[in-house]
Amino acid sequence: MVKAEGVHKSYGPVEVLKGIDLEVKRGEVFCLIGPSGSGKSTFLRCINHLEKINAGRLWVDGDLVGYRQKGEKLHELGEREVAFQRRDIGMVFQRFNLFPHMTAIENVMEAPVRVKGQSKADARERAGQLLERVGLGDKARNYPSQLSGGQQQRVAIARALAMEPKLMLFDEPTSALDPELVGDVLDVMRQLAEDGMTMVVVTHEMGFAREVGDALVFMDGGVVVESGHPREVLTNPQHDRTKAFLSKVL
Repeated sequence: MVKAEGVHKSYGPVEVLKGIDLEVKRGEVFCLIGPSGSGKSTFLRCINHLEKINAGRLWVDGDLVGYRQKGEKLHELGEREVAFQRRDIGMVFQRFNLFPHMTAIENVMEAPVRVKGQSKADARERAGQLLERVGLGDKARNYPSQLSGGQQQRVAIARALAMEPKLMLFDEPTSALDPELVGDVLDVMRQLAEDGMTMVVVTHEMGFAREVGDALVFMDGGVVVESGHPREVLTNPQHDRTKAFLSKVL
């Protein structure tokens, strides 16, 4: 579903990604772990072209992300074409980014109506089903300010699912939550995994990575240091840098 070859990303003189190579299989829960500043979130944002890569190639479901190749040359896609690619990629951020002036159900309806041209009646029915799915059917008419952080994050997940994506990206979705609210969000993500959704998850929740993940990558300094099955990497890391990191977080 996702293939990265030699992906580089710099901000001025600072090289954040230094040649990332990895593959995410269809239906896989792919976890990215590592210290702050290691490039995990930047790489995630490159997958849907929120950040433009400086070198390398990224594909999602066989399509080159953000560019069209003609011969040996790459030509950047226009904003409309990039937006069309993003329709198939759902993203959930650390901060929930809900529209504060819209109710939960209106937040979930917005993109299908505006982007896909769904009727409001159809979008409202689907949004209601998705809110039920994330355990918030009774909060449909609540505004974000009337919801807890965990509830807002579950609305954000429902909103991403409303576009019927083939791929879901999660950028530390529980890091802004109080500890007692984390479980509800992780439960929704577990259910998505059981339903076969392809997911790339930047996370500090090692228990989730161990239980739900199919593959895990440890990043540091803009490179992939170690990769493998989550249980193997977390219980028997091979690289000294991985061992040092895990000794502080497990």
